[in-house]
Amino acid sequence: MGEFGLWWQVRSTMETQDALAISTEGDIAIACFARACICDSDEIARASASLRRHIETRRPAALVFDFAGVKFFSSQVLGLLLEARARLQPHGGRVAVAALSPQLERVFRITNLDQLFAFYPDRPTALQQLSGSRG
Repeated sequence: MGEFGLWWQVRSTMETQDALAISTEGDIAIACFARACICDSDEIARASASLRRHIETRRPAALVFDFAGVKFFSSQVLGLLLEARARLQPHGGRVAVAALSPQLERVFRITNLDQLFAFYPDRPTALQQLSGSRG
């Protein structure tokens, strides 16, 4: 395989990797973004569908969106968070945001979404606070 073939194989593998990895810790779901730039509308739509399925089948008590390493996202990502909140809220579930860069934190303040979500400096802190606030 020539240099171009290897490059294409690596690129194709990277493009098919999910933009959002969903895991659980206890009854808390963790949605971790896999890219620094989350702006592809098809990827965001797939992430939304995956998250919707996870919420419907698992009904987590809380959901942490981990933005570690994310530098930029399109406004569709805000819609993804709002949709998750709307799906969890009727069952008493909460949505938290962790590890935002200062630039992305500003987006939440400008859009007043900082009033709707709990924010934590990192994933471990979010998990600790969310686990400790149940009871």
